[in-house]
Amino acid sequence: MKAYFSILKLRFAVQLQYRAAAAAGLFTQFFFGFVRVMVFHAFYLFNTTIQPMSLEQTVTYTWLGQMVFRTLPLGGDSEVLGLIRSGNFAYELCRPLNLYFFWYCRLISKVAVSLILNGLPLLFIVCFLPQSYGLIAPSTASSVVSFSVSLVGALLLGCAVANIISISTLWTLSGDGVQRLLPALVMIFSGNIVPLAFFPEWAQPALRYLPFSGLMDIPFRLYLGTLPPAQVFTLLTLQLTCAGVFIGLGLWLLSSATKRAVVQGG
Repeated sequence: MKAYFSILKLRFAVQLQYRAAAAAGLFTQFFFGFVRVMVFHAFYLFNTTIQPMSLEQTVTYTWLGQMVFRTLPLGGDSEVLGLIRSGNFAYELCRPLNLYFFWYCRLISKVAVSLILNGLPLLFIVCFLPQSYGLIAPSTASSVVSFSVSLVGALLLGCAVANIISISTLWTLSGDGVQRLLPALVMIFSGNIVPLAFFPEWAQPALRYLPFSGLMDIPFRLYLGTLPPAQVFTLLTLQLTCAGVFIGLGLWLLSSATKRAVVQGG
């Protein structure tokens, strides 16, 4: 266990070096977030039907989505993908560690740094925007606590999904298929493009129990108070169960792949 904590610490320190890239990412996230906020303003202005969320809630949901965007599993670990494609993956097999959890710890460090360098500064900035354009404060302190707890579960789940993307490269020639399909599913069914509350009523039960809702929708609805904070442990159990399923699948895929892997040039 000490070795994995060392990996987290070292990778965290490495990722913190890219502060200029983080600043550029912060500007990009703010710009596209503001564009999306303006789109929702136009939608509410010209739509007279009752919506499942108020404009202020939708704008807050959007900014929270921009905050965690770089932590979503929209691709595998680029360094790991490079090792697999070049054949240097063979060196990874020599490590006296469980390879899956070695990669998993790398991903945790990556998303933690993204949240610190991009997400939290963005959250601070949008708090000072005018009403209906910025972030609304949660109604109770328990909403903040439940949101924070659920966000940890979302990050663990997201890393498990991202690891599947990396491991899939061992099973295909390039891995582009899974790297394009799975992130598309994440974007749609996590609530990143449109909050899940806007989906048809008949789709809500399925969306609620899909693993992707645990990446964004569940923590955000706890923040907004549309899900009672008392349900946080039930929802966290759902998130961790989904993470456990993806971790188990990843362990099996990696174990099977390493038994049949042929290193390029060897």
